[in-house]
Amino acid sequence: MRRTRKRSTRAKRAVAASVALILGGGGLIAANVYASAGQGWGNQQQQPPDRQNAVSTIDCPDVGDELTQVPESSRSAVDRELATLDSQITVAYQRLADNKERVESDPAFAEQQILTPLRNERLNILQRIGQMTGQQVESLAPCTLRADDEQPAGGDGGGGDDGGGDTGGEGEPEEGGEEEQDQGQAGNGPEASDFVDITTVQPNVNLPRQRRGASRGSFVTNCGTNKNGKFNPDNVIVAPGVSNGAHHMHDYVGNQANDAFASDDDLARGRTTCRNQGDRSTYYWPVLRLQNGQAEADAEADGGGKDQNVGEIQTPAQVTLNFVGSPVSKVTAMPRFLRIITGDAKAFTNGDANANASWSCTGFENRQLKDKYPICPEGSKVVRTFRFQSCWDGQNTDSANHRTHVAFADPASGRCGNGFRAIPQLVQRIVYDVPPGPGFAVDSFPEQLHKPITDHGDFINVFDQRLMRRVVSCINDGRRCA
Repeated sequence: MRRTRKRSTRAKRAVAASVALILGGGGLIAANVYASAGQGWGNQQQQPPDRQNAVSTIDCPDVGDELTQVPESSRSAVDRELATLDSQITVAYQRLADNKERVESDPAFAEQQILTPLRNERLNILQRIGQMTGQQVESLAPCTLRADDEQPAGGDGGGGDDGGGDTGGEGEPEEGGEEEQDQGQAGNGPEASDFVDITTVQPNVNLPRQRRGASRGSFVTNCGTNKNGKFNPDNVIVAPGVSNGAHHMHDYVGNQANDAFASDDDLARGRTTCRNQGDRSTYYWPVLRLQNGQAEADAEADGGGKDQNVGEIQTPAQVTLNFVGSPVSKVTAMPRFLRIITGDAKAFTNGDANANASWSCTGFENRQLKDKYPICPEGSKVVRTFRFQSCWDGQNTDSANHRTHVAFADPASGRCGNGFRAIPQLVQRIVYDVPPGPGFAVDSFPEQLHKPITDHGDFINVFDQRLMRRVVSCINDGRRCA
């Protein structure tokens, strides 16, 4: 895979290019509808012409998040059914995009030809999931259409992830500017309003104060930057056994055996890019692409162009994987094969309850963004930061919705609640040397429109027991180890 190191001479050129991208359509749908916010196209409440919404995407309830109990024997089957739901949404979204002129001229078309068939397909799967789990989930079958600028249910998008804070500016591009577009067209987003000048953001990082008994050490594992180009659109945590379960491409460092079909035994035997061979953990995240009109090798492949992910994949300039302690207590060892997902790949439609990734720029990392991409000044690089959950239930390496077996510590006190215990917290920092200004985006599910709030990271612990004991010892003893 190629790496792009070209830099614009001025940030303004990239901003102007983004304006051209948005005005050129960029694959977004601009349909006139008469449904009120939060409704589908059925049961319409007609709105005056000046209240019409511009529909951009399909919004479906996230069934996986609603599953609280799944029998162990049924988990693989349920995960495959959930992956099929994702594929159905992808197909419906593409149908919406392919028929935007028809939708604009005939609003009933979307209800009859897109939403109703999708609801019926989902209902069949939800009935099967209900039989396997004993949960009533059929009410989650209907989907709606929504505009790009509508607020999702469940939150306002937020600012920083460490104490909130205002994003400090609208990030609107400069007017005028007739520079030639040099950033290419995105498949279906992002748009100009998804970017903000980092220099206009107020500092917003507030970490809990360390108290007596804190575990003040750290352990750094060096696993490279994926220069060897291991990519796939699978997700062995959420969609095991399903090719293209993510519908977007992932970067992988660490374990090289990771694909949709990897078992714990496969991971235990897999090669690793980590310098310390005792760490065979897998670390993965959506790739970041420069949307410069250059076709990547996956332009016609699943997870790439077929799923509306376009542009040159960027190899990080730096990846730091740092395990740190608790501000209030000692930490205990992670169990082997513990799975942790941080962030939410569907946060644009789900809301920000599980959104967790942060965006910033080198030299400005006391200013973190959750729902905006940063426009960095010349000489500053884009930074993605993931602070993974640091509390574990003490029993399970995974859970029905892949979330409830781990939790975040209380943001004010730093303590774990509900009988959970503190474990080493993975802090993942990824740096990119990309041209300043709009023109880049993370891969996403097609209907998520490449929004920055959908960024997420995945981790499976495959440290050997001896090295994990060293990690815990270093952190609890206040030492810095690697």
